[in-house]
Amino acid sequence: MTCTRPLAAALLACAALLPLAASAQDSSDPTGASAQGDLSVTIYNSGQSLIQDVRQLNIRQGRTTITFPDVSAMIRPETLSFNAAGTSIIEQNFDFDLLTPQKLMEKAVGQTVTLIRTNPATGAETTQRAEVLSTFGGVVIRVGDHIEVLRDDGLPVRVIFDEVPPGLRARPTLSVTLDSTQNGARPASIRYLTPGLGWSADYVALFDEQRGTVDMQGWVTLTNTTGTTFNQASTLLVAGTVGGGGYNAYAPPPPRGGGLVRPGTETADRERLGDFYLYPISGRTTISNNQTKQVSFLDVQGVPSSRVYSREVGWLQSDDRPMNVSSAIAFSSSREGGLGDAMPAGTVRFYQRDAQGTPQFIGENQIGHTPMGSAISLRTGDAFDVFVQAEVESRATITSAEYERSVRYRVLVDGEVKQTVEVERPVEYYRTVMRYTFTNAKPEAVTVDLTQGGLDYGWWGRDFRVTSEDVPGEQLNAGNRRYRVEVPANGTRVVRVTYETRY
Repeated sequence: MTCTRPLAAALLACAALLPLAASAQDSSDPTGASAQGDLSVTIYNSGQSLIQDVRQLNIRQGRTTITFPDVSAMIRPETLSFNAAGTSIIEQNFDFDLLTPQKLMEKAVGQTVTLIRTNPATGAETTQRAEVLSTFGGVVIRVGDHIEVLRDDGLPVRVIFDEVPPGLRARPTLSVTLDSTQNGARPASIRYLTPGLGWSADYVALFDEQRGTVDMQGWVTLTNTTGTTFNQASTLLVAGTVGGGGYNAYAPPPPRGGGLVRPGTETADRERLGDFYLYPISGRTTISNNQTKQVSFLDVQGVPSSRVYSREVGWLQSDDRPMNVSSAIAFSSSREGGLGDAMPAGTVRFYQRDAQGTPQFIGENQIGHTPMGSAISLRTGDAFDVFVQAEVESRATITSAEYERSVRYRVLVDGEVKQTVEVERPVEYYRTVMRYTFTNAKPEAVTVDLTQGGLDYGWWGRDFRVTSEDVPGEQLNAGNRRYRVEVPANGTRVVRVTYETRY
């Protein structure tokens, strides 16, 4: 076989391709069928998986060593459990020194290999015997009576090894030394944890703004980077965060820009295990190494939904220009009037049909594990046509007497007095008028949820008053007050709110 890579790289890339009289050191065949048995795979959101493999093995009486090829290359050996009738385990080893071009060359240091170089102009081949001296930082060989550092000169080259070096395995292999009280074939099971297998949920949502509905499909996305293919496995997915899994490269990032508005209190119609929901994959499936696989688990049509525009403003914030409002899509996961299911953590991608009826992508966002019955609002981006500009229109110091005259507007926290002060330090009082200017270039009216934040300055500052507001506000908590503002089609609306505060 001819390899046209640069010479040093070619030695490593082509090394394992043409062994001469190679004799493998174990029974695993890199081109043969899998040695796995009755396989069960449980995949967690936490970045680890449980592999349970039952194989029929002929075990001799007395002390003997048996091998389990085709285990995960990322197996956590300390988690291994072995069981076979009439046996006790003495020792276990995991051989992860795999048969690769790099490992072949490293094991060949001090050995002689055959180099076959091909003249790219004539196609003529020349054969040389060479001793491999070093592979550190490159390949150094001895050819005849001189030392050669292999250069990246682009010459086609092949490398032939006389045999496979001892200790290299064609596939990840677990070996177990046993003491057996009997001869004969019997089922032998191994169970272990491994990283490298992960899953997340992906949702495809088609939003119909005119009807006020969304059609939702849910897909489980499996990813396998363990270095091993799991053949015809009974596969179970566990939704929830299991402790001890470490970093999970497959889990979605934390939700941004909204997400869970109110957690639900309904139990989904799925099997549960402790605090987790179980999602079995129908039938047996093969999870190939370096593969991403998708399986459907949710398909619901006509879920009531709506578009939500919103903006949050900090205390004394003055925008130097109008700011786009945030655009989100809100829906419920409840049984009545919603998806009717729990939603494992994942990414929700929204689409909307254009005038020709073709679905177009309009944004995406992440959700965490979301129980059934939850209120959900997912930000999809910024509105093109709707803006808000928040400004401090005026701010003045007022006297304590003026401040006391507005006591009827006092906002209390749970009706309790937090602290009694005998001699209060002199304080300043302020009257602040905030002006919010809304513009809407859409041909229809919109409603914008404006939240004024920063009102909670600690116990001493919670005695703020809202003495005037053009739109009735809703006090969400001590620090945030929300206004629902109707903005006319192709129009502008200005809303003013007057606050009297100690800050």
